[in-house]
Amino acid sequence: MAQAGVKARSRRRESVFGERFAVFAECLLTGVWIAVACLGVVTYPAAFAAGARHLRRRTTHEDGGLRKFVTDFRTALRGGWVVGLAGWAAAGVVRLDVVAVRAGLPGGPFVGAVGVLALIGLAVALLRAAAVWTPDRAWRALLADAVRRTVLDPAGSFLVVCGLAVVTASALLVAPLAVPVLGAVAAAAVAVEERYRHR
Repeated sequence: MAQAGVKARSRRRESVFGERFAVFAECLLTGVWIAVACLGVVTYPAAFAAGARHLRRRTTHEDGGLRKFVTDFRTALRGGWVVGLAGWAAAGVVRLDVVAVRAGLPGGPFVGAVGVLALIGLAVALLRAAAVWTPDRAWRALLADAVRRTVLDPAGSFLVVCGLAVVTASALLVAPLAVPVLGAVAAAAVAVEERYRHR
């Protein structure tokens, strides 16, 4: 009797490990999908939105797969390309700030630091918006709510920043690692939003 109980607990432990490993593997695969979808330069918000929605489906045991990812990506792209374009414009402004810092303009270091922090904050807000994206929600409303959550939930925002740091470090150490790790960033944003919702 005791032996049967030990075997049942062992099977349950293996089942939990298998499930968690499957979610991790799905994150890496989703990262590849996101990377391919980002090749359109301004498509990165839609790519992360579709990836996050796919991972939400996976964790709730709903049907998913590449076909649904592509459908979500196309839907998210309708307003998402404008958000992507705005993101690149913001990055361009920060780049000008950094050039001003290097040129030695008065107040340059302060303006440069503010610009970099603002860009990081916008990236976190964008990922948090993508994590809760659904086809019936407009990007403008999603981003407004995400900016609020980014400020009101600094711990969650810090976790997303850590995810971005992991991608950056992976890209610097071994560039191909940055591709699958994008899925882990999407998963981190989904987890942060789930944590915030339960609070």
